Amino acid sequence: MSLPKTLAEDVARNLVMVARLIDEDPEQAYAYARIALRLASRVAAVREAAGFAAYATQKYSEALAEFRAAKRMTGSVELWPVMADCERGLGRPERAMAMAGEPEVQKLDKAGQVEMRLVAAGARRDMGQIDAAIVTLQSSELASNAVHPWTPRLRYAYADALLAAGREDEAREWFGKALEADKDGATDASDRLAELDGVEFVDALGEDEDEHDAAPASADAADADKSDGKDEDGTSES
Repeated sequence: MSLPKTLAEDVARNLVMVARLIDEDPEQAYAYARIALRLASRVAAVREAAGFAAYATQKYSEALAEFRAAKRMTGSVELWPVMADCERGLGRPERAMAMAGEPEVQKLDKAGQVEMRLVAAGARRDMGQIDAAIVTLQSSELASNAVHPWTPRLRYAYADALLAAGREDEAREWFGKALEADKDGATDASDRLAELDGVEFVDALGEDEDEHDAAPASADAADADKSDGKDEDGTSES
């Protein structure tokens, strides 16, 4: 639907702030989303933005309601994976698994299908089915050497599932593959690899501060050493 120009501009400004803040300050992004929602609740893009803002602040019931509204307005299945993940957030992994088997999944693009696979694997893990989660992630997308935007997260999820199953050597290999594909630092694969290899990072700044803090004590000790060479009245021993 179209909005009057002034109202449309107000809504757009709030949506821009949602997009700008959702990663670094999700609570503030949520506040802007609520304003946009009050102004234009019948606009699908507003309902979607409100859904993502609620999702970022772990308000899963609210997020799911907004995503459902956006889906009704547009007829698109694009939000299906995140809707399923909201079910997980609400403690209903079995519903997320049911959604993974619905016809909507076949209508998703490749990125959406991979996202749905990640959600389904997460739901399996929620239910304590770690081996099933590993099988869920095994796919042609995982086996491919081609790198796509979703590749690091898919490899990382597989590595993490392997580690949870006690398959440490395989997990190390796949964390390495995730790191290789992760040019933007979307995962903490490097930290996980270091942890597996027993590497402990030392805060150099913290070390400098410790040395600085220790300096007065050393000076006091030096003064004490000097006083050891004097009698109680302060004169040097002969």
